[in-house]
Amino acid sequence: MRKHLCWLLVSCLLLPLAQGRAQNPLRQLLRSDSVLAPVLGQAAAHRVQILYTQIRRDSRGRAHFRSYGYRLRPREYFYPASSIKLPTAVLALEKLHALSAQVPGLTSESPLRIDSAAWGQTRVVRDTSSQTVRASVAHYVRKVLLVSDNDAFNRLYEFVGPTGLVAGLRRHGLRHTLVRHRLSVGDQDSTARRTNPLAFFADTSLTRPLYLQPAATYAGPWPRQPRRGWQVGRAHLQGSARVEEPLDFRSKNTTSLPDLQRTLRAVLFPETEPARRRFQLASADYALLRDYLHRLPRESAAPRYPVAQYPDNYAKFLLAGGPAGPLPAGVQIHNKIGQAYGFLVDNAYITDSARGVEFLLSAVVYVNQDGVLNDDQYEYDTVGLPFLRRLGQRVYQYELQRRK
Repeated sequence: MRKHLCWLLVSCLLLPLAQGRAQNPLRQLLRSDSVLAPVLGQAAAHRVQILYTQIRRDSRGRAHFRSYGYRLRPREYFYPASSIKLPTAVLALEKLHALSAQVPGLTSESPLRIDSAAWGQTRVVRDTSSQTVRASVAHYVRKVLLVSDNDAFNRLYEFVGPTGLVAGLRRHGLRHTLVRHRLSVGDQDSTARRTNPLAFFADTSLTRPLYLQPAATYAGPWPRQPRRGWQVGRAHLQGSARVEEPLDFRSKNTTSLPDLQRTLRAVLFPETEPARRRFQLASADYALLRDYLHRLPRESAAPRYPVAQYPDNYAKFLLAGGPAGPLPAGVQIHNKIGQAYGFLVDNAYITDSARGVEFLLSAVVYVNQDGVLNDDQYEYDTVGLPFLRRLGQRVYQYELQRRK
């Protein structure tokens, strides 16, 4: 009965998992590895979850998927951090695509001005990192995917708005995902519900408006998210004061590994999604997402990022995480990472075309030995990133030998 319930749950998420110990290659891959073993020996404490999807191509080149989980628990809470930016970016492009059918001339590159109408909101008139010195939805998407820029994400959040995010996630069947606040600006529930007025223009001088979006407030209840493990740690810092209680994440963003991987898969393989769940994007939108999901910071002309500060593996945790360095030769990684509160997340599609390798791999690990949140004493470099790097290596090595 338990197996049937698990199968039903994941089938509803469109990620069929192979059942049974003997069929799951992850169990063999993760066994007796000196880097992985210390973390996996305390998998519950580290809140480890892994989702690995093999890809088989048929004679017509169509992709077919087979997924395996390790301690996969869609209802166990982990803080998604920046990994939540991918579905937000997709919904921003989807909203703009729908608007463009009603507003001639409106595109993702249209110059954008953001105003303020409530406490805590900030304006945007110029963006000097852009070639046009103006903001745009496309430019924000680039910054989100290249270096996980928080301000860019916040602007996409303001454009789509909580109402649009709630409806869009539900429409696409991402029911374990909820985006309900901006990042790194101290958003509380009252401020997160309110979004800025904004305007798109036909010209970079911002004199010919194409579309005006008024300020809005989300008045409804947030969708209920049944979860275990909302309380994290044993203490947390609140400003300079230490609070001897776990940090409660019930008012934070949330998602699941199946939702994250399905979002990435739907961007890369839209033809494999049911028509009713497919993202409604233009071909240029798909091209933008696919390009910047794998592009390295040094390959971007606008915005421009210094290599010393943004090495090739800056936002590539699986297979390449750790000290600054290049990606393995021949490997390309389409991914979106997250890092905050001791949680490390990576959601990746890894390919090596010369060696016939392609697979999806998503994972989360929590590293916070002292149990105190907000003290910036997390074992990212000593435990978390080495774990994700080695996990990616193990699966990659398995894929090299796997009969396709």
